[in-house]
Amino acid sequence: MKQLNKAFIEGRKADQSMSYPKEDWDRLPPKVLQFGTGVLLRGLPDYFIDKANKAGVFNGRIIVVKSTAKGKAEGFDEQDGLYTICVKGVQDGKEVDEQIINSSIEKVITAAQWEEILTYADHPEMKIVLSNTTEVGIVYDKHDYLFALPPASFPAKLTAFLYRRYKYFKGDTQAGMVIVPTELINDNGSILKEIVLKLAHTHQLEEAFINWLESANYFCNSLVDRIVPGKLSYAEQEEMENRLGYRDDLMIMAEPFRLWAIQSDSEEVKKVLSFSEVDEGMVIADDIKKFKELKLRLLNGTHTFSCGLAVLAGFDTVKEALANPAMETFVKGLLFKEIVPTVLAQNLPEVEVNSFAKHVLDRFRNQSLDHKWINITLNYSSKMEMRNVALLNGFAKHNGNSPEYMALGFAAYLLFMKGNKRIDEVYKGYTVKGYYPINDEQAEYFAQLWKQNEGDDVVDKALKNQKLWKTDLTLIPHFSDRVKHYLSELQAKNVLQVIISVTGEMRSV
Repeated sequence: MKQLNKAFIEGRKADQSMSYPKEDWDRLPPKVLQFGTGVLLRGLPDYFIDKANKAGVFNGRIIVVKSTAKGKAEGFDEQDGLYTICVKGVQDGKEVDEQIINSSIEKVITAAQWEEILTYADHPEMKIVLSNTTEVGIVYDKHDYLFALPPASFPAKLTAFLYRRYKYFKGDTQAGMVIVPTELINDNGSILKEIVLKLAHTHQLEEAFINWLESANYFCNSLVDRIVPGKLSYAEQEEMENRLGYRDDLMIMAEPFRLWAIQSDSEEVKKVLSFSEVDEGMVIADDIKKFKELKLRLLNGTHTFSCGLAVLAGFDTVKEALANPAMETFVKGLLFKEIVPTVLAQNLPEVEVNSFAKHVLDRFRNQSLDHKWINITLNYSSKMEMRNVALLNGFAKHNGNSPEYMALGFAAYLLFMKGNKRIDEVYKGYTVKGYYPINDEQAEYFAQLWKQNEGDDVVDKALKNQKLWKTDLTLIPHFSDRVKHYLSELQAKNVLQVIISVTGEMRSV
């Protein structure tokens, strides 16, 4: 079977059932410098850029910097930067099964080739920097040296690149760049800017450069949301390659849902990021707090209230749980009867809230994604505080009583956290399916709490622990009583029976 590359594309008539590159795809100029080769970048920002190129809108390609200095370009050279995105899942209640040959990447360069990378700073059309170097990538390293080949950290590499550009264009304010980090930290653009300025100061770079950094460049906060599992399983890869008629070592899977929200009120930013025009999943807005809130409460919050219950009920994956009528009814009730009304009370647009919630269900039902519940329980306690305490308080404030679905989800969380340290030094709980790991910073606290107390006392002490929740959750009317009730039920009965009793009762209300 032939490998996907430029020669294969030119020698094959375009298949109308999939998205092929436009004729002049390999002659478009480099306009984007991207730090990172990860699947999220390839499945979201690069997806938007490729779509815009095919529509004749952006007309630019990407130079990718491989984060590590060692190794090769991971097969990109052999495939001339081409790779397939398989988009599979449910969108607006309909099955989606699309294959897209992405031609947005011109070249992948390892950081060891730093001098070559710096030459792209001299290109007038190179106006954009993207990054996803993981959450620990945007950090200040006082030992980093800007003039190393290469500098160690991503912020230092970026500072060195911008300094080269400043020098080459003699401080021309028109040579500034739009920098959009996609790392999953709050205010990622603002934090990156602070570090870049700090590096410039500590290296005693000229004041004129620092002024240019601040006045000519745009560091934009952004939020990304798309599940991109990455490489297909061996069986899926083989089936897809036979179906498409070519071999692709860079093929990735992605869900249909996509959101890239970029914070900026600048018309210049919108002009430079012209690829935002071709897809409703990309948004440039003055304030992206709304999008953060929707994701945090509707998607992440639903995950966190459901994951312990799902594990205790014996479900391994999200799609498996949503295929069960009882669990599906619980998730829908939690989302639409309790979380959505609580979020709407914050005066967020009703149409957008309901649309996002419906997308959440579509994403949960995606049969092409093996999203494991046990992975969602990672750092369970901190996620419960960050995502859901505001929902509990918000529901009580606007309804005057305790949320039933949330109370059941919280009771399941407490029971999930009932574990003991095993021989391998990992805290583990137990269900009918066997042991499961409790990968949580509060695992020891809960192990001791359960060892020394019975159910009702566990609830009282856990809810009163302000170190966990930054508030006393027993102050929520009737919440403690409802959690105690559901914890007792979960300990005494089959978990699915408890879920059915709750969802049945709530349907009759």
